[in-house]
Amino acid sequence: MSHLMRMAIVSSTSLVTTMATLTGSAGAQTDPAGIRAGRQLADTQCAQCHGVDRKAQSTNPAAPAFEDIANVPGMTATALTVALRTSHQSMPNIIVQGRDPENIIAYILSLKRTP
Repeated sequence: MSHLMRMAIVSSTSLVTTMATLTGSAGAQTDPAGIRAGRQLADTQCAQCHGVDRKAQSTNPAAPAFEDIANVPGMTATALTVALRTSHQSMPNIIVQGRDPENIIAYILSLKRTP
């Protein structure tokens, strides 16, 4: 199999995985159980650095509070999905699997202030 063919397969697989995640994320944003699960995950996996509650300050100046993330103009589930899948220099690589990414995204977006 050629290098070009392998690259096409990897790219296609990655695209399908991302689209499946994004499709599921839309429903999780309004699911109260998903939001609760995301909050629990945030408490156990993220709170050491990020402020995860409303009005909470981050203990690490390089880690923005979840409420601040939620209220970045134009913040969407898609943007958060990309952010969760991207390595950050000052952030440990935490593995989130199953519905965990959708749930944490739903929780973060639940912190969005309404105008």
